[in-house]
Amino acid sequence: MNDAADFNRRTIEEFRANHGKVGGPFEGAPLLLLHTLGARSGKQRVNPMMYLTDGDRYLVFASKAGADSHPDWYWNLRANPSARIEVGDIDLDVEATDLDEPERTEKYRIQAERYPGFAEYEQRTDRVIPVVALSPIGQIP
Repeated sequence: MNDAADFNRRTIEEFRANHGKVGGPFEGAPLLLLHTLGARSGKQRVNPMMYLTDGDRYLVFASKAGADSHPDWYWNLRANPSARIEVGDIDLDVEATDLDEPERTEKYRIQAERYPGFAEYEQRTDRVIPVVALSPIGQIP
């Protein structure tokens, strides 16, 4: 298992054991687990990520720490926008949609103000970092 996969596995285990709370680099940050279907493999994937609440939506940021390519989970959502998230002890079915301008820029700015690492990610790459809205489907518990 590579370092990133091992880090994700440990973070997911800690998230589930502590009702959505984790330590380390995510300590105190809003974190969810995103379940996607692999665009090419068709396999279930789970990724921990920070989010920003926006009404009943959960906004996630395809920053990939400022890499010049989008993260795999982003391509998975583009291919299969129906997904599931875990937030604390709640599981929600969601539909993913990319935010358009100018909303994308405004929501990214808010996230970067709250968590300056996101501003750094934006400076490391020439690509526009997508902001994806995860909107719950059906009843919210």
